[in-house]
Amino acid sequence: MAFFRQYIAPLIAVLIFTFALVAVSARIFLPSDMAAPAPIGMIIK
Repeated sequence: MAFFRQYIAPLIAVLIFTFALVAVSARIFLPSDMAAPAPIGMIIK
């Protein structure tokens, strides 16, 4: 259990943080129309 607490759990936390950082940073490379927030109302064409 000490091995898990000392090595595995921090590794999982760092991997989750890294994934979140990459997911948020990926918005920089999206086209400008895709980087905008999603519309709330209905879109009528």
